Amino acid sequence: MPERPVRSGGWDDPEHDAAVRPLTRAEAQAWRARHPQVPAWWVVAAQAAVGVVVAMLAWLISDDRAVWASALYGAAVVVVPGALMARGMSSRLSSVSPAASAVSFMLWEMVKIAVSVLMLALAPKIVQPLSWPALLASLVVCMHVYLLALLWRRPEKKQSGT
Repeated sequence: MPERPVRSGGWDDPEHDAAVRPLTRAEAQAWRARHPQVPAWWVVAAQAAVGVVVAMLAWLISDDRAVWASALYGAAVVVVPGALMARGMSSRLSSVSPAASAVSFMLWEMVKIAVSVLMLALAPKIVQPLSWPALLASLVVCMHVYLLALLWRRPEKKQSGT
């Protein structure tokens, strides 16, 4: 059987370079119009609102203070680190260059994880008595607000003639 030449098909492939071209200013603006971003602060605000609603539902379901306080703290475990990351990523320093943006994202993501873990570790000392099921249920519901952010985006408009 004859050997077939191996093509990388990656970044070093000459055909790849021919197929990739920079967008013009108008093309970039049109792409941004078709793919709008949901501001990070909207997501954080929505998470906070959902967390308050979950805590209110917990208060309606159970008269126990531990249940609604735990649910509220579970929302805080999502909202506080998310707000820190949104603030850090919206700074001027994080938009200086693509490399600075990537490093900033990694740094703020590590801060977000560390603050979340610290808040979970401190939960039994801060919320007494603590209801772990209420805390975790609220935490999971608030985390899923990120998925709703994808639905908030407008659908892509179909181009005619292409």
